Amino acid sequence: MKGGNVNRSNNRWLLLAAVLLAFTPVMIDLTILHIAIPSLTLDLRATGTEVLWILDIYPLIMAGLLVPMGVLTDRLGTRRMLLTGMSIFTAASIWAAFSTSAPMLIAARAALALGSAMMMPPVLAAIRRGFEDERERGIALGLWGTVAAAGAAVGPLIGGILLDYFWWGSVFLINVPIMLLVAPLVYKLVPDDAAPSRAPWPIGQALLLIAGLMTSVYALKSIVKPDQPVVTGLIFMAIGLSLLTVFGRLQLRLKTPMLDLSLFKRPPVRAGLIMALVASGALAGAELTLAQELQFVIRLSPLEAGLFLLPLMAAAAVGGPIGGWLASVIGLKWLACISLGAAAASLGGLAVSDFHAPGADTMVLLAILGLALSVGLTASSIAVMSAISPEKAGSAGSLEATAYDLGSGLGITGFGVMLSAVYARAISMPDGLAPTLASQARTSIGETMIVASSLADAEAASLINAAQDAFSLSHMAVLGAAATLLGSLAVLVFRILRNQPKHITNAGH
Repeated sequence: MKGGNVNRSNNRWLLLAAVLLAFTPVMIDLTILHIAIPSLTLDLRATGTEVLWILDIYPLIMAGLLVPMGVLTDRLGTRRMLLTGMSIFTAASIWAAFSTSAPMLIAARAALALGSAMMMPPVLAAIRRGFEDERERGIALGLWGTVAAAGAAVGPLIGGILLDYFWWGSVFLINVPIMLLVAPLVYKLVPDDAAPSRAPWPIGQALLLIAGLMTSVYALKSIVKPDQPVVTGLIFMAIGLSLLTVFGRLQLRLKTPMLDLSLFKRPPVRAGLIMALVASGALAGAELTLAQELQFVIRLSPLEAGLFLLPLMAAAAVGGPIGGWLASVIGLKWLACISLGAAAASLGGLAVSDFHAPGADTMVLLAILGLALSVGLTASSIAVMSAISPEKAGSAGSLEATAYDLGSGLGITGFGVMLSAVYARAISMPDGLAPTLASQARTSIGETMIVASSLADAEAASLINAAQDAFSLSHMAVLGAAATLLGSLAVLVFRILRNQPKHITNAGH
C-alpha cells in the first residue's frame, strides 16, 4: 500500500500521535541545551561568544525560515516535507552530538534549525487537514499546544538526567531513536497531498532577514569583546540594520510579502507582537542566566540544576489554558499588564535571592515567573488573533511565530552580551595571573573556568572564587534589568490597549 493512503477517518488520532511524537524533540531542543552549556563549554573550550552562537543561531534561523517552509509544504506535500525535515533533523542531531569544536557545533545547530523549520509547518498542516470536525480539531490543536509547552518544560530536566550519566552530546543523540521510530508511522499515516501552488516562495526575503539578523547579532557581540575594535562592531551593526531596513521596506511594498507588516497598524496586533518578542526573550535569557549560576557558581550537578528550574518550566507549561480562561474573565488589557507586571516583580525578587540557600520563596518566584510569562505569551496570541479577520489568520500566525523565535534568539543574545559586559567589569583577577590568561578569563565565566583548569590548585581556587562572586553580581544586574524591561513593557502595552474594549474583535477590519 502506498504510504499515506490509509483510511484517514479511522486513523486520524494515530496520525496525531505520529506528528506529535515527531514534533516533541523540536520543542525539547529549545530548552535542553541550556542545562548542558557549562559541560560543553569546558569540553569544547568554547569562548563566551561561541556559546551564544551555539544557543541563538537555532531560533534566529528558525525565525527566518518558518514562513518559506510553510509555502514549500503546500507545494511538496505534508508527508514529503515532514520526512525531509525529520531526516535533516536526525542527521544534524548526530552531527551535533559528536562535534569536536564550537564552530562545528554551531554549524550543526544551524542544520538542526533548518530541519525544525521544515517540520513545524507540516505538523500543523497534518492536524488541520486530518481533522475535518471543528470540535475534534480544537482538541487536536489543544494537544499540540500541550505537547509544545510540556516538551519545552521538561527539556532542562531531561538534560540534567542525561548529563548525570552521559556526556553533553547525549542531549542531541536522544533525538535519533525518536525520529527513527516515528518515521515509518509518518510515512504510513500522513497523506501525500502535494498540490500546485501559485504562492511565490519567499526564500530570497527569508535569506535577507536572516542575513540582517545574523550581521546585527554579530555586531552586538563584537562591540563588547575587549580584543576587538568597537568601530568594527559599529560597521557590522550599520550593515545589519541596513539589511533589515531593506527587508522591512520590501514587506510593505510587495503584493505578497513574507511577513505582513501592515498588521502592525492595529493596536492589539502591535501590542501582542511586542509582548511575544519581549516575553519569549526574557524567558530564554532568564533560563540561560540561571542555568550558569546554578552550575558554575552554586556547583549543582546538571540534574540538580534541572530540578531547581522545574517550578519555572512546569508553571510555564500550564500557563496557556489559565491565560485563555483569564482573558475571558478580566479582559485582554488587564491580563497582559498584570502578567507582565508579575513577571517583572518575580525577576526583581530572583535578582536579590540567595541561591546558595534557597527557600520556598525562591521556588515560588520561579513558578510565578514561568506562569506569568506563559500567560503573557497566551495574551499576545489572543491579542493578535482576535484583532484580525479570518482571511488574515495565516499572515498573523506567521508574524507571531516569527516574533516568538526572534524573541528567543535576541533574548539569549541580549542577556548573554549584558552578562559578559557586567562580568568583565566585576571580576577581580588574582595577583600574579599572566596578562594573557587574565584577558581570556575576563570574557565569560566559562572561559574563566577553562583558564582555572590549567592553573595550580591554589591559584585556580582563587580565580574560581573571584569568578563566582563576579557572576553573582552580574546575574543580579541582568535579572534586575530584565525586570525593568518587563515593567516598562507593561506600561507600554497598557498605553497601546487603553482604548480597546474588554474583548477584542476584528470588527471593522
